[in-house]
Amino acid sequence: MSLPRHQDPIVAIATAPGRGAVGIVRVSGKSIGSLIQALFGRQLKAREASYLPFLDRSQLAIDQGIALYFPAPHSFTGEDVLELQAHGGPVVLQLLLARCLEAGAELDPASQMPRLAGLRPALPGEFSERAFLNDKIDLAQAEAIADLIDASTEAAARSASRSLSGAFSQEIHHLREALIHLRMLVEATLDFPEEEIDFLRQADARGQLSNLQQSLQSVLQKASQGALLREGITVVIAGQPNVGKSSLLNALAGAELAIVTPIAGTTRDKVQQTIQIEGVPVHVIDTAGLRDSDDVIEKIGIARTWEVIEAADAVLFLHDLTRTNAIDYIAADAVIAEAIAGKLSASVPVIEIWNKADAVDRPCHQAGLQLSAKTGAGLDTLRRKLLELVGWQSKPEGVYMARERHVQALHRTAAHLMTAGFHLEAKAQALDLLAEELRLAQNALGEITGDFSSDDLLGVIFSRFCIGK
Repeated sequence: MSLPRHQDPIVAIATAPGRGAVGIVRVSGKSIGSLIQALFGRQLKAREASYLPFLDRSQLAIDQGIALYFPAPHSFTGEDVLELQAHGGPVVLQLLLARCLEAGAELDPASQMPRLAGLRPALPGEFSERAFLNDKIDLAQAEAIADLIDASTEAAARSASRSLSGAFSQEIHHLREALIHLRMLVEATLDFPEEEIDFLRQADARGQLSNLQQSLQSVLQKASQGALLREGITVVIAGQPNVGKSSLLNALAGAELAIVTPIAGTTRDKVQQTIQIEGVPVHVIDTAGLRDSDDVIEKIGIARTWEVIEAADAVLFLHDLTRTNAIDYIAADAVIAEAIAGKLSASVPVIEIWNKADAVDRPCHQAGLQLSAKTGAGLDTLRRKLLELVGWQSKPEGVYMARERHVQALHRTAAHLMTAGFHLEAKAQALDLLAEELRLAQNALGEITGDFSSDDLLGVIFSRFCIGK
């Protein structure tokens, strides 16, 4: 799976752009002893911090800092790694980066030190990619690095940390080992059909498959929770003009994000804000009021409303309690409800919400949730309802960060195991088909950790990392 570029030594600034107390320039390669010699005029002791000047080609000091050398294979990437820790000014770090590239290019081929050929700037995620290729981490752990950096909530950060430590990968490996054992039994039966011993019956293959399916469901449940923590959910507030959509967005966000006026059509375009509910990112989108309009700008806003409704994970269909007796209003709501139902799949929930509960002085028996965006009454119930509908379990134990591709791979594994169960239970057992379904299930599991993956998949995953990681 290794590509020619993986043989090149690489260098990058490993800390975020901008000013800071400390900045790091990182180098990784098969053998970087010659670069260390060129930079410092001597070798560095392994895994020992050395405080020294960082000099340019003319032996003028760029900065004073700490150099750390981690010889292979005891490093993050599994290759030789050099880290230069300097003051975190962008100019200083750029000068250090340029000096490393310059020193790598001017090494003497006749030197007794191994020549560092082809030192180049690292691509996004290339350090983590090399750690994966050198078996320091698996693919799920590599993705957890990026997820930990990108975590927007405490719960997401803790879950990503669990994945990085290998908790998710261990579960996948346990499933894979059980699957391999079951495959071995089936293959033995295929290889020795003349034997009187029924390998599958004596080894309780049915019981093993059932246990495997149960374990898979447990992993799938936790992975789905982890995917919610990472991806969050997109919630669209929809309804007629002046039902309080912008007020509801402001109430959920706790800030005046959208303009609120009594004038119908005030919101012309979508307004989005991400909030947190029990650590789950919720992307709330306020939209233009749905109605027939001759205003060109408002019509564009309404068209965009339908676009975001089609892409929503949940829709809050907002109604106005103060207009429950208005025949035209009720009729228009019915038209909107039918249109929303036609654009959404059956799996996307629509929550009926009646707003302005503070403005009515009589009991209302409308189906759905009643609240007041103005006073905040009913907002907590709405928050709990949202999480419940998307499958979030309050404060789940042992959740690890997962991605949508992980969840889809687990679903494919479950589908293959279900088909395998049909073949196993059939009166005329099709053992060759059973063996094939188990093989496909193992391949699907292998996609998660990288035991079975394509170069294209790796390219997509690591290209989304930041440079220097």
